[in-house]
Amino acid sequence: MKKATQAEVDEACDALTRGYLNLRLKPNKDLLADLINKANGLNAASYTANTWAVVENEVIKAQAVLEDPEASEAEVKAAEKALTKAIEGLVAKPGNTVDTSTPVKPGDTTSVKTGDITNMIGALGLLASLTAIDCLKKKKYN
Repeated sequence: MKKATQAEVDEACDALTRGYLNLRLKPNKDLLADLINKANGLNAASYTANTWAVVENEVIKAQAVLEDPEASEAEVKAAEKALTKAIEGLVAKPGNTVDTSTPVKPGDTTSVKTGDITNMIGALGLLASLTAIDCLKKKKYN
């Protein structure tokens, strides 16, 4: 087994610390994708042109957020909220009836909140703390 020099230990500890600080949790975009799919599955002919135009505009914005790998949690939540509001604001054309009592389908996550990162943050904090302690121990013994 090769013994590491203090400089190598310090360098590894610094690299790990920099990596931890640069770590960014990616937001869960599943609900946004489901909302986009829901909007795309609606029939434009059933709704007034004005309310449909709002949905189309929000779908375009939401799609951009969905495809952006650097999108923040706040951007994802804002896109979800805006698209949900647009869908809820749809007005059926006179004479058209729109079924609003669609049953929940398997895999529909619109009523289930997912992507809670609380436990992940705690785990990463613990990992960082243990890494720092390990680095300090190695410095002490070398």
